[in-house]
Amino acid sequence: MLYKFLILSDEVDNFVREITIDSSATFLALHEAILDAVHFEKDQITSFFLCNDEWEKQQEITLIEMETDSEYDNLVMENTVLEDLITEEKQKLIYVFDMLSDRCFYMTLKEMIPRQYSDKATCTLSEDEPPKQVATVQLDNPKTTITEMDEQFYGDEDFDIDELDEEGFGDVDFQEESPI
Repeated sequence: MLYKFLILSDEVDNFVREITIDSSATFLALHEAILDAVHFEKDQITSFFLCNDEWEKQQEITLIEMETDSEYDNLVMENTVLEDLITEEKQKLIYVFDMLSDRCFYMTLKEMIPRQYSDKATCTLSEDEPPKQVATVQLDNPKTTITEMDEQFYGDEDFDIDELDEEGFGDVDFQEESPI
């Protein structure tokens, strides 16, 4: 079965990526497909989070083995298969790509395509430039507070999380396909 994930950012209004990947692939393969689709370096620690319908983080899937006091098991991308945790269309995930600044992509399983398989993940939709991979802030005033810093570089202050629901995706054309 193929999974089509829609990926959005709260930092760049028109940024969209769609990744089509086999359901039997690992979270590591999805991680690599995302990084390839946005042209990010593969040298950062990242995590996926399964989310509930309100985008609250639930189960974490880490890039490397980490000891944690979480109420959930410690899952590692390399050993965790997508279809073991993602079983429904509209499943929500958060992909944290900048751990220090807690910056992320919002992901939704847009479609499950039965009886189709693929050996390789594909970026099937690419619109607009992604946000910078790592947030850097030049502080002209050493008295700048963390709150002021957040307002300077954390996404659109008018961002509405409900826009990530299916109705908020507008007229996105999912026909374009290109290998990553």
